[in-house]
Amino acid sequence: MKSLLNTPADHTPNTQLTIDGLPIPAHSGELLIDLLNRYAQARSLKPVPQVCYLPQMGPIQSCDTCMVKVNGELVRACATTAAAGMKIETVGEAVDIAQREAFDRILQNHMLYCTVCDNNNQNCTIHNTVAELDIKHQARPFTPKPYEQDHSNPFYRYDPDQCILCGRCVEACQNVQVNETLTIDWASAHPRVLWDGGEKIEGSSCVSCGHCVTVCPCNALMEKSMLGEAGYLTDLPPKALDNMIDVVKGIEPPIGYGPILALSEMEAEMRNAHTKRTKTVCTYCAVGCSFDVWTKDRHILKIEPTHGPANGISTCVKGKFAWGHINSDDRLVKPLLRDGESFREIEWSEALDIIEQKFKSIMQQHGPDALAFIASSKCTNEESFLMQKLARAVIGTNNVDNCARYCQNPATMGLQRTVGYGGDSGSISDIEQAGLVVIVGANPAENHPVLATRIKRSHKHRGQRLIVADLRKNEMAERADIFFRPNPSTDSVWMSAIARYLIDSGLAKMDFVHQWVNHFDEYKKSLEPFTLEYAERITGVPSATLTTVAHEIAAANGVCILFAMGVTQHCGGSDTATALSNLLLVTGNYMRPGAGAYPLRGHNNVQGASDFGSMPNVFSGYQKVDDPDIRAKFEADWGVTLPTSTGKDNHEMIDAILEGSLKALYIKGEDTVTSDSNANYVADALRKVEFLIVQDMNFSETARYADLVLPATS
Repeated sequence: MKSLLNTPADHTPNTQLTIDGLPIPAHSGELLIDLLNRYAQARSLKPVPQVCYLPQMGPIQSCDTCMVKVNGELVRACATTAAAGMKIETVGEAVDIAQREAFDRILQNHMLYCTVCDNNNQNCTIHNTVAELDIKHQARPFTPKPYEQDHSNPFYRYDPDQCILCGRCVEACQNVQVNETLTIDWASAHPRVLWDGGEKIEGSSCVSCGHCVTVCPCNALMEKSMLGEAGYLTDLPPKALDNMIDVVKGIEPPIGYGPILALSEMEAEMRNAHTKRTKTVCTYCAVGCSFDVWTKDRHILKIEPTHGPANGISTCVKGKFAWGHINSDDRLVKPLLRDGESFREIEWSEALDIIEQKFKSIMQQHGPDALAFIASSKCTNEESFLMQKLARAVIGTNNVDNCARYCQNPATMGLQRTVGYGGDSGSISDIEQAGLVVIVGANPAENHPVLATRIKRSHKHRGQRLIVADLRKNEMAERADIFFRPNPSTDSVWMSAIARYLIDSGLAKMDFVHQWVNHFDEYKKSLEPFTLEYAERITGVPSATLTTVAHEIAAANGVCILFAMGVTQHCGGSDTATALSNLLLVTGNYMRPGAGAYPLRGHNNVQGASDFGSMPNVFSGYQKVDDPDIRAKFEADWGVTLPTSTGKDNHEMIDAILEGSLKALYIKGEDTVTSDSNANYVADALRKVEFLIVQDMNFSETARYADLVLPATS
């Protein structure tokens, strides 16, 4: 069984063994390599070599460099589990010979030219293992493979000549991303990695997620943006590089690898002077992937996921490669002031003066509620907090909102009705642990790809069951154990029918209901119309299918329901969110691991924008603005008198402009014209408003209507 990717393994000591003669506490059943790594780190010792093993993926067992002795027998540390009384030897002649023999076979497939390699950045597994084993010479000479480099993918290239055939990329593709594109043709006289059985990446089912590039232990798979950019010498013409490599290879036999490796390590250290690594969080979807951004002279070299709590080693094509907009020529770098039908650049000082004058003038003539603010759901929590504080504490209005109004308020409302909190019940760890995942009106394989990988892995390797209800047969529906297509906007009907069936059949978790659920009798009575026959007539889903789904839910060890805009942007979205949450309550799938409701947000921080008060009716933490006690608390902290009534939401702001009561609108990081329904209606309002500020990274469709356009950071 494959390990969980977002759930840390239990390493709590419960037994004892010996490592090199020392008694060491261990967790029975854990991989020996993990224990040895902790042991070496705690004592600042040289680790056991491990070329193919990556803790986030688990054992591959292809390199044999992690050989140790256990009770006198040579074994792979990555394939052996700890047991009481084990006697482990990590040093000794037999161990040393086995490790060097294994690594020598690897070097036969890889030419060492580290000083002029773009991957010589102190994180190359092959380079570091040469140093750790103090390799002086290799017994098997490098053997070229009869293949050209493959540059057919727009983002990365594959060099078969440098490929050590460790299988990391295959494992990542098959069992982490679970796209199942990569294999190795071991039957060939010259094995290499294949894409859908072919030698070209182009035309294959590769989705350019970047997993294979991230886990590659050498330079066989590399981001094209790194080539010729990472090192001091790597941008030389190919012929010059080849000549330099030939010179180095000529002096290797008499002097060994040591001096040459020392030179490459000096050059790698020098690279730190011009290469900066900055930890950040992806701003595309709501999964929350974190990674390091490698930059050189303000240009991005690559994205490298490390140990983010949400994603680990995972990325999707957007997070890994879609960063061209950062240095795009059409990035806004100065404020733009409308000048007739065009715009002219101005300085920030002038822009701020204009804002101050216009805001003060409008407030004096029409009052603070003549101004409104739309915060960005793609900004940080702190920025959202500041936007609502600007509206409330400085201007004196509750007219502040964010794009959750369009897509996620129904989810929030349904969950608040039932469990009192409008967010996820748990984490990605819970979703990958669940016995059953039900996806309703969502397409995580395309919209939340890293989350989808966790479901696909658990479904493929851990027996997790998968049910998909959607109008379209997307990738997750193709993989599902049960897939059905309810008629549009009828999801609440089949959910209510299943809830009634479970209660009537004695399959509801009544002990949980009696302990934690209020108003159950009223809820049960409300389900009387929802027979399976009625649900079949309304939804188009056969009652037999609904019965099967009901029994799957009842039998599962933990149920997670994932839903998105296929629910929330349909008629009755709030009622559907309510129905699915009630179904989870009836089956006891709250307040436990591997269970709960998970509204998949569209933008990266819709949840945070709402949590931190960018809404017309609540302060941060969903504290009501019309509650005198709550308002008094904020007034005391901010030192101002705050408005007492609920403000206008996004839609009401547009209506108020056309009615003539709203005179100024500040939109940050939202393209309102393209996001709102009825674009012509919205455009008419934006043309009419007296003063419109739009702040964004690029000149958006909404910016065309602005009086003042402000640049934004990314």
